[in-house]
Amino acid sequence: MVQDSARQAPSVTPATPARALLPSILPALAVGVICSLLLVGVEVAAEQLEDVLWQNLPDALGIGRYSVAWMFVMLVSTGIAVGLVVWKVPGHAGPDPATLGLDAPVLPPVVLPGLVLATALMLAGGPSLGPENPIIAVNVGLAVWLGGKAIPRAPGRIWPALAEAATLGALFGTPVAAALVISEVLARQETRGLLWDNLFAPLTAAAAGSLTASLVDHPSFDLDLPPFGQPGWSDLLASAVVACVGALLGMCAVRALPYVHSAFKRLRHPMLMLPAGGVVLGALAAVGGHLTLFKGLDEIAELAHDPDGWSAGEFAVMTVVKLAALVVAASCGFRGGRIFPAVFVGTALGLCAHALVPGVHPSVGVSAGVLGVLLAITRQGWISLFVAAVLVISPGILALLCVASLPAWLLVTGRPQMQLRTDGTSVR
Repeated sequence: MVQDSARQAPSVTPATPARALLPSILPALAVGVICSLLLVGVEVAAEQLEDVLWQNLPDALGIGRYSVAWMFVMLVSTGIAVGLVVWKVPGHAGPDPATLGLDAPVLPPVVLPGLVLATALMLAGGPSLGPENPIIAVNVGLAVWLGGKAIPRAPGRIWPALAEAATLGALFGTPVAAALVISEVLARQETRGLLWDNLFAPLTAAAAGSLTASLVDHPSFDLDLPPFGQPGWSDLLASAVVACVGALLGMCAVRALPYVHSAFKRLRHPMLMLPAGGVVLGALAAVGGHLTLFKGLDEIAELAHDPDGWSAGEFAVMTVVKLAALVVAASCGFRGGRIFPAVFVGTALGLCAHALVPGVHPSVGVSAGVLGVLLAITRQGWISLFVAAVLVISPGILALLCVASLPAWLLVTGRPQMQLRTDGTSVR
């Protein structure tokens, strides 16, 4: 009888005592601040260079800032500059970016300067990629290197977790994004202890990173779209349809990635691959216009400022062009991440839906479009929901997104991801 009772007693996960968590606070704070400052430093330097390349220089030459000719010149020149870094700088700016995701490998210190330089040049030059993947990789490499020297007895696996959390917190201006991503990672792993015990140090690093970025750079994702009130049945239908269309569009990019990547790989040399990528990106920019350049965060704010300022056809062209530019930039060797351009694609898609069917509220269309595209591109449900919701500050949107995510997830789960193995095949 006693044995039966013991078998029926619920198992209780032992909590970590506070004295075991306290020593992690200072290292986590240090990692958070350093990672955030590096991210902000790279972005600020890239913005300064972007002003020179896209404003001061064409003005001095008497050329239109975003004329077709200048966009071609700048994108090809960026391909040449990044190609030189990949070719000549020690470490070759890290591994093939098409093989990297948010879960970054630990790179040796010799690789990191070249990767930072290639990322800054890419951000300033206009290719459709964001800073997240390479900066996470740089911060992970720095954290492991410096942390191992400062605290040799600390578990080696703690430093990548702290650096990734800190960088995500700085990128999105809140530790919530990092907590969601890390909890998703922990769910796939066999971890001991309570969830919040495992999240304690990374969440501390993420909080330090987000606060540092907020104090230094003031990031904001709110698009200031028309206010959205209580959701109705039509809003639920619209969000589900737009999210599914976004997921299908994203899957088109996922399916195309290995083929486009293989085509550029046939050129064999970075001084051929990257300038050729610049030529293709220049042609796409000529079709889609200057708003389809760069990582896309400032550009979506311009789109959202006037949701009725473009026709449905113009929004559709920008959606397709930006998605194609994302695939090309990720395939030819530019160092960058895919989240921010995917947000632009989803935003343009949502505004296209609003232009086609005025009954689709801009906030509903944008958030649902971003959700669907991000689910396909990142294959991370929490981060997709978070980014889609944070663009539209409205409690009613969150319930719609949770429902819309279900059919969209069924379209993407179990299918290839937008990340390649070293042999060029898609990760599943």
